[in-house]
Amino acid sequence: MQRSTPVDPTKMGTGRAIAVLTSGGDAQGMNAAVRATVRVGIYTGAKVYFVHEGYQGLVDGGDNIRQATWESVSMMLQLGGTVIGSARCQDFRSKEGRAKAACNLVKLGITNLCVIGGDGSLTGANEFRNEWSELLQILLKAGKITAEEAKRSSHLNIVGMVGSIDNDFCGTDMTIGTDSALHRIMEVVDAITTTAQSHQRAFILEVMGRHCGYLALVTALACGADWVFIPEMPPDEGWEDHLCRRLTYQRSIGNRLNVIIVAEGALDRHGKPITCDILKNLVTKKLSFDTRATILGHVQRGGTPSAFDRILGSRMGVEAVMALLEATPDTPACVVSLSGNMAVRLPLMECVQVTKEVTKAMAEGRFEEAVKLRGKSFENNWNTYKLLAHVTAPDVKSNINIAILNVGAPCAGMNAAVRSAVRIGILQGHNMLAVHDGFDGLAHGTIEPMAWGYVGGWTGKGGSNLGTKRSLPASMIEEISLNIAKFNIHALVIIGGFEAFVGGLELVTAREKFEELCIPLVVIPATVSNNVPGSDFSIGADTALNTITTTCDRIKQSAAGTKRRVFIIETMGGYCGYLATMAGLAAGADAAYIYEDPFGIHDLETNVEHLLEKMKTTVKRGLILRNEKCNANYTTDFLFNLYSEEGKGVFDCRKNVLGHMQQGGTPTPFDRNFGTKMGAKAVLWLTDKLKECYRHGRIFANTPDSACVLGMKKRAMIFQPLFDLKEDTDFEHRIPKTEWWLKLRPILKILAKYKISLDTSETATMEHVIKKRGTKKAPAN
Repeated sequence: MQRSTPVDPTKMGTGRAIAVLTSGGDAQGMNAAVRATVRVGIYTGAKVYFVHEGYQGLVDGGDNIRQATWESVSMMLQLGGTVIGSARCQDFRSKEGRAKAACNLVKLGITNLCVIGGDGSLTGANEFRNEWSELLQILLKAGKITAEEAKRSSHLNIVGMVGSIDNDFCGTDMTIGTDSALHRIMEVVDAITTTAQSHQRAFILEVMGRHCGYLALVTALACGADWVFIPEMPPDEGWEDHLCRRLTYQRSIGNRLNVIIVAEGALDRHGKPITCDILKNLVTKKLSFDTRATILGHVQRGGTPSAFDRILGSRMGVEAVMALLEATPDTPACVVSLSGNMAVRLPLMECVQVTKEVTKAMAEGRFEEAVKLRGKSFENNWNTYKLLAHVTAPDVKSNINIAILNVGAPCAGMNAAVRSAVRIGILQGHNMLAVHDGFDGLAHGTIEPMAWGYVGGWTGKGGSNLGTKRSLPASMIEEISLNIAKFNIHALVIIGGFEAFVGGLELVTAREKFEELCIPLVVIPATVSNNVPGSDFSIGADTALNTITTTCDRIKQSAAGTKRRVFIIETMGGYCGYLATMAGLAAGADAAYIYEDPFGIHDLETNVEHLLEKMKTTVKRGLILRNEKCNANYTTDFLFNLYSEEGKGVFDCRKNVLGHMQQGGTPTPFDRNFGTKMGAKAVLWLTDKLKECYRHGRIFANTPDSACVLGMKKRAMIFQPLFDLKEDTDFEHRIPKTEWWLKLRPILKILAKYKISLDTSETATMEHVIKKRGTKKAPAN
């Protein structure tokens, strides 16, 4: 939605007051949202108030409602929970309570309320807004407020942000806290699997989710669990026998452990709860397996927020302030949320209505519909889980051989993609071949078949088990085509970074000379740099981002202790500034230097002056991120020397080059899940393509659309021909020409207190959830 007249964003909030509160259950990332709301509010010229202890603080007033300053939200980003406190509040449920709350707001001239909480908290906020004028009348009659005050606060604007680890709010892809809760769960699952394997045990894990199975479902996908129980989809009659058969089969093919994930609200078809104890007794009695049950409980709410939740909270905070300041008395109360990677505004009550419809569908036994109502992302997770978990390999083979290789630098999540590609392939009746060491292996014939068990337990392993190299195929095309013929390879899955993209293009170009290369191929982007054309995200980038963010947290802690210290940190990414920018947002950096956003000596001067000013405040530390190839002359050493010289006597400097630790580590839940979905989708697409290309008893594929990149674009996973993406690629610097995340850079600068102009001409429009739901055939990702 374009506006005709640009508004000066630094004056949008002049004379306005915004209050921010967190309510209901806490969730990691709420602090990031509070911090962004406060800082962007102040940036627009508005006064911002904290409401401590949720709605209770709103009712009690007094010291609970305090003005926030820029510095009062410093060092909040890496803290879990909510710093301003949250409480369940009975008083707010009564009209007197709400009248008291209204009085407190009117006295301070606050007419904008930003609520971070679950559906209960947001519904309460909407009710409060709807009866605002009635509450003002009550207060006027009682003489609590003057007519002048009532006129000044004639209407209340409300914007909600959903903070809930269950991800149970419809209309939003991810709620604040969900990703961090998955991090806590996966840490426990990884720890448990090592002990379970030592003893050949069955483990039952109960995760949170009273009415929503999202955490259980993604955990099951991300750890390759044998079974998952979720409230949206109770198991069929006779599930007990089916479960026992499945566990016995897994043991018979050599698996040393079994994992069963249960959501706390899981029920059977008759509405009876399925608990850890019921499952433990069943497995112990029927199979005599050594079985252990673990209930995770409040561990899932704790700990530091993940990089994703910090960025989500920060982006939503910015959008919430804009939505409040642009609202009119006729605008319905809205929720700000992310859909894919786009910020959207949704009518609050429509979201609440759909969320209630899910509960109703579950209560009435319309389970298929409940899964659909949860949204596209939930439905896709469920379908991928069903594909991988509850099927036995077909007796009839397809005689198709699909080879899988990893290309480029290793990254976390590659193995998850290989595992799901192999297993989906086997379920389709294909023979799956492992190619070791990238294109070198394809040229030298280091190729071997992979059975179901070959990729067992790969989901949680970092790096590349197949082995990977950066070499490109052009110099060994002849050997490659000979081996494709020798091993009778009918299709290729290439998992890797920019080399995988270029290598794929080279294979397609060589089709003219070598008929053997006329086979369908798909490139799955997997690189920490996130620089593959055709996809907004790459497997591995999320893990690297979390590694950088955690390191920055530790460095900030050290700087906070010594005071007056500036750290300069160099990140990976080649010429792509994704990691530096996103880590800057997640860690609260003062600046992030990248190649795509050119900078000169004047910018460096501004940054140094900015830090000199900052040292006069209570926040006496600085954090600067630099992408490894942002500038050939302004190297990390140069920046270190410059800052050291200019900061003499005011601050001292330290530098850190993070290096290869960014490529290692166990994959994050996002990378495991993303890899699993990408691998499955790629092989299903190849299966269809092979049928299209089958002519006269052989496979012949030479059209551009038979060689694609599978990428995440805005809101869907789509296949784009490699050839079509050439136009949008800067081959010299190995980056796409258009990068979506560049528009987040102004947010980074504003949150670091730079007086820059935020482009408000393109604003998120209000989208309807109900209408969107009506069309069932939305593109699946």
